[in-house]
Order: sequence, then C-alpha cells, then structure tokens
Amino acid sequence: MFNPFFKNKGPFRIHELLKLIQNSNKENYKNIIINNIRDLHTAKIGDISFFHNKKYTAILSQTKASACLTTKNLSHLLPVDCLAITVDNVLFATAKITKLFYPNAVNDNFDQDAVEIDKTFFANIKTGKNVLTGNNVQIGKNCFIGHNTIIESNVIIGDDCSVGSNVILRNTIIKNNVSILDNCTIGKKGFGFFPDNNKNFRYPHIGVVIIEDNCEIGCGTTIDRGSLSNTTIGKNTYLDNHVHIAHNNIIGNNCIIAGQVGFAGSSILGDNVMIGGQAGISGHLRIGNNVQIAGGSGVIKNIPNNSRVMGYPAKDLKSFIKENK
Repeated sequence: MFNPFFKNKGPFRIHELLKLIQNSNKENYKNIIINNIRDLHTAKIGDISFFHNKKYTAILSQTKASACLTTKNLSHLLPVDCLAITVDNVLFATAKITKLFYPNAVNDNFDQDAVEIDKTFFANIKTGKNVLTGNNVQIGKNCFIGHNTIIESNVIIGDDCSVGSNVILRNTIIKNNVSILDNCTIGKKGFGFFPDNNKNFRYPHIGVVIIEDNCEIGCGTTIDRGSLSNTTIGKNTYLDNHVHIAHNNIIGNNCIIAGQVGFAGSSILGDNVMIGGQAGISGHLRIGNNVQIAGGSGVIKNIPNNSRVMGYPAKDLKSFIKENK
C-alpha cells in the first residue's frame, strides 16, 4: 500500500508487541522481527496482520503475513507459516499495535506547515483567494482551486482537476479530470474507537483516500481515509451532495450515488451501481455489479449482481412492490 502520509516507526521485536497487548507468550518469540502491520491482503513476509471473522477466510488463505492477531477459536484457520497470536479482542489489540507503528495517525490536527499557495511553483493552475498548501503537495496542470481551500502535506492531485471552495484535502491521492465541489472534507480519520475504562481508545487510520479518473464529488461530501486499507472511489463515479463514505469502502467504476447516502465501513461496491437518495449501506457488505438501490432503502446484507432492491431491509424490488400495494 503506497502511503506518503504516515511514517512507520518500526521495525519492532515481536515480544514488544506482545507485551503491549499483554499476551502471555511474549518471552517465546524474542528474536522475531516485525516490520509493519497491514491487512491480510497487502501483508508481506515480516508483517503482522489480523483475522477476526470467518468471512475473510479466503483472503486469509492467501496472506503472506508472518504473524496474525486472532482468537483461539479461529487460530486453526491460519496458514501453517503464519504465527497465531491469540487475544480476546482482535480489533482492540490491532489498534494498540497500529498506534505503536504509526503514532501520528491517531489525531487529525491541522497541518501546521500549510502556507499560502506559491503560484510561481504551481504555474499551470488557477486559484482563488486564501488557498493554503502543505509540504510536498503535487498539483497537475490545468487545475482550478477555489477560495479558502486547504491542501495538506503530501496530497497528490492529477491533471485537469477542479477543487471547489472551502475544501479540505488530507491523506488523499486524486487522479486526472476529477471535480470536487465546495465544502468537501476528504481524507480525515474514520469513526473507529473502542471503549476502555470509561474512555475511548481511538483506532489509528493509516490508509488513504484514492479518487480515480473522471469522478465528481458533490458539495458537502465527506470521504474518510482507510484504517489499514484504503478508501477508493472508482473511475467515472459521481457522488451527489452530502454523501458520506466511511473508512475502507471500495466504490466501483461508473457508479451514481444520490444525495445523503451513507456508507458504513469496509463495504465493496461493484461497477455500474445506482443508489437513490438517503439510502444506507451497512458495513462489511458486497454489493454486486449493475445493482440498483432505491432511495431510502436500508441495505444490511450482500446483494448479488444485476439486482434491483428497495425498502428496509432492502429486498427484491418486485417483492417489495407486491407486499406494499
């Protein structure tokens, strides 16, 4: 996973990680080095990952992770060359270890390095007033940036893009010919935390937002960066005003999503999906290709390709109409 936004403080010896999560086997693995923490799909040899639900068994079977946080009941599913680290709460332990590797990913304080844009450096763009940029920002040719917009450090914007006024971009990579309308906030941390002794332990978000070519993001839309994975908006996808995309969602190509639609985290949307206004999509779901979801629907389970659904819980459109005559 390419990520120019957060610096990895590793490697660490695995017994340091186990001590952090109070695992009793910490003395048995003193000489094992862990380079990074990643999701099952992107993990490499020398990385630690996590596995907390059987729905990810297929991905688990292909992982290259050297170690994996899991529960005792799921540990037998791990590949033989992946060390099982058993814990009571997998996600809580993952959050603690992620914070050790990436301590700066917990808070979303403003970019103190942001200054008024240097128009001599960005010679091929047009900007409004009071535009701020951080360090190492890249902006392609023929771009427009509106008034009072902040582009924080390391953000990448491609060619022929239009960014509206009062927009905040952080932890984001934008490809070519993308339009981001006024008042959007893109790349902030997601809504992830765990109650811990009458306070909340924040889950560090080390992923990014990637917006592919030819997209349009409507006014007031919020797109959260990923936790361990990335949040991705596919090519030629249009989001209406006031849409919320939570962390780790993957939105396919050529999708049309109407106003006030909300996505919980970690769902995968296929290509050519159309969603009506004020629909809600629960987390960790798979929505197939060519799916149509009527406005106001509540999607709480997977939807196969070429389906048309409506209602709460969302069901086949013909069945819904028949039941509600």
